[in-house]
Amino acid sequence: MTPIIIALIIAAGISIYGSITRKTKQTTPIAITVLIVGMLFASIVTVPAGHVGVLTLFGKVDPEELPEGLHLINPLKSLHIMSIRTQEIFEHAEVPSKEGLSVGLEVSLLYHIEPTMANEIYRTIGENYDAVLIVPMLRSAIRNVTVYHEAKELYTSGREVIASQIFNELDKALRSRGIVVESVLLRKIVLPEQVQQAINNKLAAEQEAERMKFVILKEEQEARRKRIEAQGIADFQNIVRQGIDERLLKWKALETVNELAKSPNAKFIILGDKSGLPIIVQP
Repeated sequence: MTPIIIALIIAAGISIYGSITRKTKQTTPIAITVLIVGMLFASIVTVPAGHVGVLTLFGKVDPEELPEGLHLINPLKSLHIMSIRTQEIFEHAEVPSKEGLSVGLEVSLLYHIEPTMANEIYRTIGENYDAVLIVPMLRSAIRNVTVYHEAKELYTSGREVIASQIFNELDKALRSRGIVVESVLLRKIVLPEQVQQAINNKLAAEQEAERMKFVILKEEQEARRKRIEAQGIADFQNIVRQGIDERLLKWKALETVNELAKSPNAKFIILGDKSGLPIIVQP
């Protein structure tokens, strides 16, 4: 509507100038032309990419939004551009834990507005919807969630659960207002120094205990392996012992004597010890 106001001012100035100088016939067409050009210029609007346009006429909000692109509108209407891109809110909060400890949290909220509800957001909240609605809701959700969790949960793997709970609470509160929560990120957690040291010591002790469990398990497996190996050797020896008899021993002895008799180093072969086995005697 601003171009129309400027055009009206210029046209009025031209008309007044014509009246004063008694040149109304010459100035009136010029004033009308300026007014028409101003109205045409005000009727053409552009909504940039990643935004929607909300139109108002004398304080009343149009029910439909303007999508991206070039549009021809009523020159008396005002255009308000609202972003539908992903936006980020960064919040630092000092919140109580379940034990009553004061914990510092740095939280990032990613969100965007629902394009089809931009007019409703403008009508009920305004263009500064982030400061009016989202930031207070984020602070409230953080406090409502952290009060049920111990400080060590914020510092360890429990932070993912906490972020998920904050997300769910915000999504439930904001979606109906036309604001879509994309994600909640816990960027940094600051605990009291003594609490942080105690948690670190406990985590170190737990890790050492887990390491010892692994060592014990490995030793047990090695002992089991050795028992199985020893049993296998014993079983083998037992089988061999049972399979060797006197006849087999005599046969092996005869094979040995036969081989020795063929040897050029053998000088005498004397038969006859009490077992009947040959004895080789070298001079």
